[in-house]
Amino acid sequence: MLVLGIETSCDETAAAVVEDGRRVLSSVVATQFELHAQYGGVVPEIAARRHLESILPVIQAALDQAGVTLKEIDGLAAAQGPGLIGALVIGMAVAKALAFTLKRPLAGVHHLQAHILAAFLTDSPPAFPFIALVVSGGHTNLYKVRGFRDMDLLGRSRDDAAGEAFDKVAKLLRLGYPGGVKIEALAREGDPGVYPLPRPRIPEEPLTFSFSGLKTAVVHQVKKHPEILEDPVAQAHLAAGFQESVVESLVSRAWLALEETGCTRLVVCGGVAANGRLRQVLQEQAGATGMELFLPPLNLCTDNAAMVAAAGYYQLQAGERLDLDADVFSRG
Repeated sequence: MLVLGIETSCDETAAAVVEDGRRVLSSVVATQFELHAQYGGVVPEIAARRHLESILPVIQAALDQAGVTLKEIDGLAAAQGPGLIGALVIGMAVAKALAFTLKRPLAGVHHLQAHILAAFLTDSPPAFPFIALVVSGGHTNLYKVRGFRDMDLLGRSRDDAAGEAFDKVAKLLRLGYPGGVKIEALAREGDPGVYPLPRPRIPEEPLTFSFSGLKTAVVHQVKKHPEILEDPVAQAHLAAGFQESVVESLVSRAWLALEETGCTRLVVCGGVAANGRLRQVLQEQAGATGMELFLPPLNLCTDNAAMVAAAGYYQLQAGERLDLDADVFSRG
């Protein structure tokens, strides 16, 4: 079964063709970094307008790359949410138009669950059950995954997600956008122990994430040491300390979820899962504890439509069809 996936939840316009939920025939992503860099973050209205300009050429490129035509597509899948409403509407409207015209079934895909299923587009997918840590731009969630359509939320961020914290701290340090990439590069030159930063915890909710306090701690360090903004070495130390705190928070909660559920497999996915320091610490922890770790390749961590097509395949196989009057959603 060939599924055409469409992803427009934030600032990447993406389309992909995936066969039987496993084999990626094509994956095309048009980024918008250059548009949003001058603002230090994604501007929803600008993102939506660029999606409108890019979506049809991107879909055609995905079809060409896969060597198929629209008539050969068996089903469609589009990100329904969570994400930026204006951006999601563009992708969903095109998907609905294609589904209606081609008389093909359409699946509305949960963006975060699609990130998890990116692990099944690799040569060595995980077996069920497993714990999934989804660390995308606007979400930091923990799931217990029993099947392709059976996922229980164990914990989530109470305030800022990890990706949001990276972007806000990068903006504070005048590093530019995208924040995660900028901080990771700078942190390689720094010592995480120079500026002490907290490891936020909520004792009564051990699987809940919170990064707002960490961001505030970075603000206090800059106020206390204003020279940081003019000193590249000091900036590197602060970036390293911030990154180390985020990584420790993510890894410790993921392993706590493994212990509490008795699972022995961990999938870590989403844009922040491309962070090199996070991947290093996860691999070290997995080696020390014997847990099985699954990290999608970098191109499947960031937003893409192959994961949307894969998730849509399993929904369509289960008989789930999205009504053409269904709406997108911003949170979930």
